[in-house]
Amino acid sequence: MGMLGISHYTGIKLAEVAFLLLLIAGVWLVAAELLQPTKWRTFRTVVAGAALAAAGVLLIIATHWGHFG
Repeated sequence: MGMLGISHYTGIKLAEVAFLLLLIAGVWLVAAELLQPTKWRTFRTVVAGAALAAAGVLLIIATHWGHFG
């Protein structure tokens, strides 16, 4: 293990959370496009983008330090 030691099990859990964030972001993007109130469209898109970014960071951590994949 290196400076940031993450067990294999923790890497798997981080990856699961990341995939869940990907699912949530997809639903939020669909909601941003389909639901009528346009004042919330930008907010939903920003939330989906933040969820995608967080999922990407978690997958990088899980892959590099958690030995996922």
